[in-house]
Amino acid sequence: MNKQSNDTRTPPLLHAARLVFPPLAALVVLVLTEWIARGTLDADTFAQYIGPHWEAYALAWALLFLVWLTVDWLTRFAPLATLVTAILGCVPAAVDFYTLQLRGEPFLPWDLMQVSEAAGVASAAGIHIQTSMTVSIVVVLVLTVGSFFLYRKRAKLGWPQRVAGFAASAAAGCALVFCVFLQSAVTESLGILPDAWMQDRYYRYYGVITSFLTNLTNLEIDKPEEYSEEAVNEILDDVEAGEKYSTSPLYPESYGATTPADEAVQKPTILYVMDESYWDVSELEQYGYQFDTDVSANLHRLQQTSAYGRAYSPSFGGGTCDVEFEALTGYSVSFLPNGSKPYQQHVTKPMFALPNYLKTQGYQTAAVHCFWAKYWSRDTAYPNLGLDTFLSLEKMHGVNKVRKHYWTSGLVTDDSMADQIIQQYESMKASSDAPVFLHAVTMQNHTNYNKDNYPDDERVKVLEHPAGLKASTVGALEDFATGIRDADAMLGKLTEYFSQVDEPVILVFWGDHYNPIDSNYDVFTRSGYASDSSADPKLHQTTLLMWSNYTDKPVDLGTIAAYDISPVMMNIYGLKQPLYFQYLNRQLQVACRSNTRGTILNRDGSTTNTMTALQQKWNQNHWMLQYDLMFGKGYALDRMDMAGLGESSTDK
Repeated sequence: MNKQSNDTRTPPLLHAARLVFPPLAALVVLVLTEWIARGTLDADTFAQYIGPHWEAYALAWALLFLVWLTVDWLTRFAPLATLVTAILGCVPAAVDFYTLQLRGEPFLPWDLMQVSEAAGVASAAGIHIQTSMTVSIVVVLVLTVGSFFLYRKRAKLGWPQRVAGFAASAAAGCALVFCVFLQSAVTESLGILPDAWMQDRYYRYYGVITSFLTNLTNLEIDKPEEYSEEAVNEILDDVEAGEKYSTSPLYPESYGATTPADEAVQKPTILYVMDESYWDVSELEQYGYQFDTDVSANLHRLQQTSAYGRAYSPSFGGGTCDVEFEALTGYSVSFLPNGSKPYQQHVTKPMFALPNYLKTQGYQTAAVHCFWAKYWSRDTAYPNLGLDTFLSLEKMHGVNKVRKHYWTSGLVTDDSMADQIIQQYESMKASSDAPVFLHAVTMQNHTNYNKDNYPDDERVKVLEHPAGLKASTVGALEDFATGIRDADAMLGKLTEYFSQVDEPVILVFWGDHYNPIDSNYDVFTRSGYASDSSADPKLHQTTLLMWSNYTDKPVDLGTIAAYDISPVMMNIYGLKQPLYFQYLNRQLQVACRSNTRGTILNRDGSTTNTMTALQQKWNQNHWMLQYDLMFGKGYALDRMDMAGLGESSTDK
């Protein structure tokens, strides 16, 4: 029996069903994709997000449809085509859902370069399958099995026809990706407007598939419109001119403001300690909680003789390297596409950063981190920032580990980290008389939290809490508070040791970000501490302390951006600052305290999402200088006696 006669004997209804199935299956997968990613899919979702932006979902549907056709033409096995299409939509959606839960940001193209990091966090996260995922698995199985019976005994096709069909479908798919999704002018004409700085909103509007693919166009950073050597020099000229006339100091009560320049210590040892997930959890005792111990005794004591305040973090629930990058460089990740990771994408050559600058001042530099060197690509990023020695977990011996309920191999304790920091400092001083810059990142209190991470006799207890908290949430809070207590003990151990050394020392201690506790916000919302939004400014202001063994002047820093940590440290201790840091201190003094991820913290501490004309101008200049130092010609390096640093990239 020939193929033609076999095909003509196909019942019309069956033939129609076979024609309708591929686009219908693609539509079902698209709906499942959005349901999984959002967690819920109701009438309001369609009315507020999907309906007004139907073009984005039409493009996503077309891509899924073409994927189905491409696989089917190649294999002539409809169940495989159905399954591949479902995987292409549903798996990224599931990743997107969990990514939002863990860090407050959706699944982005840059995450594909962070597979090992994501796997490490996911293995410890204790995340659970959602109802939408269970139902989707059942629906996909029904579609797959149904396609088997629907396309069983269909007419055979020769290889020429199959190759032609495959080529046509694949070409159409590629054209859709490269000529539509990756062409900003085309997508914008369809109403898909760029929103790279608020990706969670972008994904709500345009869906997982379209948002992910259009974000690929953000892998390149466009230079500021007016970028030139003249523009950079004009900004720096203003900075230098500003230093020549008298203005009130940024912090009038600080050591730097009250000590004559010729008497101020100029090359102290500088220690940075960024503590994982640290914020002063004892603040909750003003909101209906009570712990069985003072978890922040050393912090509260040291605040009486130190500079103290808060660091406005660009991250929530993850993205430690973003905060670290800001603190070490003065660069703002808000100028980079939201979700991109500078260590992996942008710190690819030697560039201006505090360690590189201090090396020009005669410092020796090192970093200590008690996790794998490749995590967040620190092993390649650190040398480009000027950190010459890197003591990572692979090189540590005799460290203690805890919290093995989730992290099966355990996490190095903050107490052991204090020992590693001291040992590294002593090693550096023994090998050279040069002043030391030492940057450390801890790991003990990394998410996720569960009371079983510590034995009962070692865990901080919650004695009182607001009504309505689940037992698991209370247990998770006890786990977290135990980590805060141990971080506080580390702070006490370090300041005790460095208070007795025979040289001037500055210690800067801060937390990288807040986390959800027990995979939700109940700890914050039940007490009124904060809202259930990862964008709540309250959940971005971590504890910050700057201590020194040669001055005991208390200074209220207020809240400053994480990218201002280094400029402010140099300012309050009267250290010689590079012009770029002088600019940031002036910006802090006259424009705003922070401009991070679309939230502006005004000088009076109020928050807004709208910049004034003055703030906008300072922000534009900040980006101009940052672009020049990160991606451009490095004109500013000439003005900071660092002209030989790295190789300038080709101007875009």
